[in-house]
Amino acid sequence: MSVAECVDLIYREAFLLDEGRYEDWLKLFAATGRYWVPLSKSQEEGDAQLSIADEDMNLLRLRIERLASGRAHSQQPPSSMQHVLQQPMLIEQSADANEYGFRTAFTYAECRGDEVLTLHGHYVHRLVRAGEQFHIQLKRVNLVNAASRLPMIQLFP
Repeated sequence: MSVAECVDLIYREAFLLDEGRYEDWLKLFAATGRYWVPLSKSQEEGDAQLSIADEDMNLLRLRIERLASGRAHSQQPPSSMQHVLQQPMLIEQSADANEYGFRTAFTYAECRGDEVLTLHGHYVHRLVRAGEQFHIQLKRVNLVNAASRLPMIQLFP
């Protein structure tokens, strides 16, 4: 898989989220994948600090099952979202080309009823090869105002 195909995976991930295709989105992750929204962009991986979200595959599956079940009362009516991404920038590559790191600036809008939440920041995607495919090992969401008091984020920035 080329760098261009990895970039396409990042864009496809945002598309699947915007379309509410959460099961397909989850399939983009490695078996040990992680979705992480730290409280600051200087927070190191593995820190025993609080995070806005820190979800492994089990927690992501539970959240998606809850969204699909109709039991997510905060999603009545359901929220919609829109990701606007800048061109992902390659920031690291392993010597064997089995791991890539990308940084992607974004704007995210989440709408429920008349309320619109807008967030800005950048993603760090760590992509790992599994056979012929790449999967998301880590999606880190660095919010510009992560340390501020934030309203409830319902979906996946």
